[in-house]
Amino acid sequence: MITYEYPFNERIRTLLRLEDLFQKVGSFMQRDGSQDHHVALLTLFEILEVAGRADLKMDLIQELERQRQSLLAYRNNPDISQDALSEALQEIERASAALLAMTGKIGQHLRDNDWLMSIKSRASIPGGVCQFDLPSYHYWRHQEPGARRDALLGWLQPMLPLRDALAIVLRLLRASGRPEHHVASNGAFQMMLGGSSSQMVRISLKLDDPYIPEISANKYALNIRFTRPDSDHRPRQSDSEVEFDMLFCAL
Repeated sequence: MITYEYPFNERIRTLLRLEDLFQKVGSFMQRDGSQDHHVALLTLFEILEVAGRADLKMDLIQELERQRQSLLAYRNNPDISQDALSEALQEIERASAALLAMTGKIGQHLRDNDWLMSIKSRASIPGGVCQFDLPSYHYWRHQEPGARRDALLGWLQPMLPLRDALAIVLRLLRASGRPEHHVASNGAFQMMLGGSSSQMVRISLKLDDPYIPEISANKYALNIRFTRPDSDHRPRQSDSEVEFDMLFCAL
């Protein structure tokens, strides 16, 4: 199956973007190539920009506390595994404590590093990080892979509480609700939501189905246009029936 997610508000949109960026930086850091570590550093700069919302940390802390209170209601419930419940509560409490321990603006340690900021400013210029522009960065990229990886990890480490907290929130969000099977006639599907409290919709199709959902939605209405790529990967609306599963997610 291949799943497409569409957030209904800016808060969830930010969390999804950060999740993607943290996964990307982790993947490129594990490799040894100089170009891979270059991409990891540029991704770290993207995290810095996306996480710049002043209220992001507090939003996560409040959401974790709300989920903790919801889970506490299941204490002593014979239908719930108390070991699993305790583990989930401890995970939330650890994530909240780590977020509370973060001081200052998210990523301020990067902003205070003049060398990193010089790379960031040059990286916004096409070809701006060539060796003649930033010889010190050229030197760094020629260091041993382990040394570069340690440096990247040191720059990433202070922001890991953010990654861990949003992972919990998104995991709980995705686990909410139940998927329902639908069929789109002539590649189009519409549904009125009537002020739904959902925060995200997930559309799942079989991996070998050549359809791509183009989604527009808010809490009042959902519209999906299923397209299929031509030989040049340009989307063309399908005129066939498209079967898919849909899940509305809400915390």
